[in-house]
Amino acid sequence: MSQSTADFGAWAQDGLYRLIQKQVSGGKVKIPLEVRLRGGPTYRFGGDEPAVKVLVKDRQGLEALRRLDELRICEAYMNGSLDVVGDMLGFVSLRQALSDIHPLHYLWRRIAPWFVGRISTDRQAIAAHYDFPSEFYLKFLDPTRCYSQAVFERDDEALETAQRRKLDFAIDACRLKRGDRVLDVGGGWGSFTEHAGRRGIQVTSLTISDQSEKFLADLIYRRQLPCRVLNQDFWEHAPPEPYDAMVILGVMEHLPDYPAVLRQFQHLLKPGGRVYLDASAFRKKYAKPAFIARYVFPADHAYFCLHDFLTEAAKTPMEVLAVHNDRHSYFLTCKAWAENLEAAREEIIRRWGAPLYRRFRLYLWGSAYAFLSHNMEAFRVVLERPQETLEPSGGTRQCCPVT
Repeated sequence: MSQSTADFGAWAQDGLYRLIQKQVSGGKVKIPLEVRLRGGPTYRFGGDEPAVKVLVKDRQGLEALRRLDELRICEAYMNGSLDVVGDMLGFVSLRQALSDIHPLHYLWRRIAPWFVGRISTDRQAIAAHYDFPSEFYLKFLDPTRCYSQAVFERDDEALETAQRRKLDFAIDACRLKRGDRVLDVGGGWGSFTEHAGRRGIQVTSLTISDQSEKFLADLIYRRQLPCRVLNQDFWEHAPPEPYDAMVILGVMEHLPDYPAVLRQFQHLLKPGGRVYLDASAFRKKYAKPAFIARYVFPADHAYFCLHDFLTEAAKTPMEVLAVHNDRHSYFLTCKAWAENLEAAREEIIRRWGAPLYRRFRLYLWGSAYAFLSHNMEAFRVVLERPQETLEPSGGTRQCCPVT
């Protein structure tokens, strides 16, 4: 440490205590909090036993706190300049007192696809999040390996039970039966491929993650599923014949061009074919924390914006059949993932390092809090490409069958 312990403590005491106390007095910090400087003073805020304890280990950690900058605090935590003990939901709730203004980074991620190309930036962005070893993700996912919201009926249900309910819902919503052909956009770790394939449904899984492709190919071979995996972008996929249905589990966040998505739906589906999709959502399409944009989902990944999507869908023949709000279910899902991650802490750090563990710890608990506090939403949506029927005049019209 470049500063002496005395200087370190004096520098903090000069402004840090007053800065945080101001946030407490203003109601932005609502939990009992302890901030301890290594080799220096300990500050307590709030009258009760601290729910969260923050250890400041060096000058970088202290500077991040003094700036009250969310991105800098996340970076300081990831590199070990800050440590956090206690209630992680409480810790991530402190973002209400922080700033998160990084306009140049925001601008670049919006315009990068125009300069670099949509398909190229998609591959780079997907690799940045999904191309860690599959074993890492399996440490916090449940046995279904589904990486989007489950559908809970009770808060105390097992995550696996709630995920299987969601997968059953997708199959039922698309009216799938043995022998039907389904496109799974973003196959992940094969949750839908296995669930549907075991029923004799023929699933084509698209992925642009090399790790995902390897995992899916091995899964299909081992389980002898009537399925296949293609390392191909959604925008490039052109099958010889259209599909009976499509499922998109937690991938709409990577497909922000809704008019183009809806055109693909119509190209890839048979008349009468259905789409099931689910996604984390936000009312401002491109608003996301700088930490998420830089370290979790880069490029122009955007939370699903329901009203924008429905506005564009209304301009097409696609029929919207159902919309379900899964905000609380996604809170429970992220909470379960975060708890699984923490339970596997020692192994994850030993195999893949503390920075990766800390990155996903912030991401999963932060996401859980965003759903709990109603700052984020989550939806399931079912759509249908209507049948074409002959008009008496010999023309055609679009109609949606009764469901």
